[in-house]
Amino acid sequence: MAGYLIGLVLHPTRDVSEVVEIIERWAARHGKSLAVRVDDRHRVPPTVEPVPAEELAARCDALISIGGDGTMLGALRSAVRHPKPVLGVHLGRLGFLVEVEPPDLPRALARLVARDFTVESHACLACDICGDDMVAFNDVALVRQPGSGFVTATLAVDGQQYGYYRCDALVVSTPTGSTAYSYAAGGPLISPAADAVVVTPSAPMSGISRSVVLSPDETIRLELRAESAPVAVEIDGMVIQEAATEGAVHVRYQRDAGLVVRLDPRRYQERNKLKLGLLDLPLLPEQLRELLPAGLREQLNRRELLPPR
Repeated sequence: MAGYLIGLVLHPTRDVSEVVEIIERWAARHGKSLAVRVDDRHRVPPTVEPVPAEELAARCDALISIGGDGTMLGALRSAVRHPKPVLGVHLGRLGFLVEVEPPDLPRALARLVARDFTVESHACLACDICGDDMVAFNDVALVRQPGSGFVTATLAVDGQQYGYYRCDALVVSTPTGSTAYSYAAGGPLISPAADAVVVTPSAPMSGISRSVVLSPDETIRLELRAESAPVAVEIDGMVIQEAATEGAVHVRYQRDAGLVVRLDPRRYQERNKLKLGLLDLPLLPEQLRELLPAGLREQLNRRELLPPR
């Protein structure tokens, strides 16, 4: 496929040079072009074209996210106006969204360019936060500042008042985000194949104390009450406002906002079930290692002792 342009979305702080080199060598052998945001041009070889951040998704045929779930969410947000397939390369810890490990990249790249993959469609939350338009693929959260009191807010659905919350945090999540902040706060797991919005309070003191699961066609309004403490507003874990004391957040569900590349959907789902199970085990990583067969433990130990390349 001549003229194929792949955009690279890099983890903001981790060393991604080894993965970028794998991709750059593959692209050179197969006559494909690479692009990256202007701000990241110093982190990639000179053969990679720097492109303004707001133009990257529009100009590229596909995006590759190099990092963990946070980087993947950033790639999806950057492409929400021009949805393109996003392939996630794993450099994080657990990684519920990313699928490909660096050693498997050459084969994954060949399948990406040949369009030999399944598209997993992801919804987002289109949010009006005190007049600013933003999108979230995991969640939008109102979070109390330590020592300053509680988040106190009312919930209205399609203009009808449901009640109020008084809690440490208030999380509105997509099905994808149901395994993140909402899950940690005691919310339900929602199948990624479902269309739903979940509103979950964390450590509720009074008011609504359980998760509310809403239709994707309903609009949500959370409004701070006068007695609320100052709150931070987060989008996918990023702080958007640090000390809001008034105002409202309007949330609308938007289908098919992100396109995630899946090369082996069944294996990906099985691995995610295992990762969710590991989250509930009260064991440190070194304790989990002791549960492995001796031979596998020795292989891992030898791999960690290899000198850096």
